[in-house]
Amino acid sequence: MTQTQTDQARSNHTSAHFTVPAKHPMVTVLGSGDSLLRVIEGAFPSTDIHVRGNEISATGDAAEVALIQRLFDEMMLVLRTGQPLTEDAVERSIAMLRDAGEGAQAETPAEVLTQNILSNRGRTIRPKTLNQKRYVDAIDKHTVVFGIGPAGTGKTYLAMAKAVQALQSKQVTRIILTRPAVEAGERLGFLPGTLYEKIDPYLRPLYDALHDMLDPDSIPRLMAAGTIEVAPLAYMRGRTLNDAFIILDEAQNTNPEQMKMFLTRLGFDSKIVVTGDITQVDLPGGTKSGLRQVQEILEGVEDVHFARLTSTDVVRHRLVGRIVDAYDRYDDLNGTTNGSDRGKK
Repeated sequence: MTQTQTDQARSNHTSAHFTVPAKHPMVTVLGSGDSLLRVIEGAFPSTDIHVRGNEISATGDAAEVALIQRLFDEMMLVLRTGQPLTEDAVERSIAMLRDAGEGAQAETPAEVLTQNILSNRGRTIRPKTLNQKRYVDAIDKHTVVFGIGPAGTGKTYLAMAKAVQALQSKQVTRIILTRPAVEAGERLGFLPGTLYEKIDPYLRPLYDALHDMLDPDSIPRLMAAGTIEVAPLAYMRGRTLNDAFIILDEAQNTNPEQMKMFLTRLGFDSKIVVTGDITQVDLPGGTKSGLRQVQEILEGVEDVHFARLTSTDVVRHRLVGRIVDAYDRYDDLNGTTNGSDRGKK
């Protein structure tokens, strides 16, 4: 490094101090065993971070120090709501702040992480990423919303939380959940058992989410009354769905005719959310995915919104996001789409 470069590096260095209010124990800010502090130090390896009492200081590159200051401000805003901080929340906050530095971003990490959708049995469902918040906000603002992204991004789970919220606040009188039963070719009559025994394996993920959001004892009663309906997509044909919150899950496995049929079921005072992953199409060879096609047809149509989530929005184990990225890189190199090329035709 030349003398000029050394002088420039020194001029870019700065220090900042942050005082944690006395009402917040330091363990809530730094984490048990300093776990949150280690996350921050790992994200800013070239910055020296020191803690003394309730004072935190950071010394290093001016831009990084400014980012750390903003991070602690956001962490304080989250703590003021009574919500505990987690390593995952801190990691996501850092990612959001870095992205904000690269472009316009109206929402702050605290706004994203403290937006409650639904609370049940002491557990609160809320968005965890900026794209998830924008997806949830779009559901409030638009009649038809498409949530498109890889597995684990919360597409269906958040849509179902919004559906339950709408039901509980009497915005709708019923919830309708549906999926295409591709594995059975939708020819459920050939399967053994009653209707519910036939469709159960294909709709089980929707039941599982419902059990997270409602008192499990109330679900059979709500289903018996028709307040909640879970059915294969084939059973939607010929109906008009009024005053309902309707979710179509695994929509990448619809063909164009099924997608059109479903969307035209929309009745008065209803809302539709369509979720799917266009990289995971299970349709027979030669069949085009209705979810892929509908983007070309409805993009830009008033009151229709496309929310696109990515691997950065995966809220399962952090390794899942890396797995999704690794598959995407492999597909780019090999010209494939995770085995779903057949759905592109």
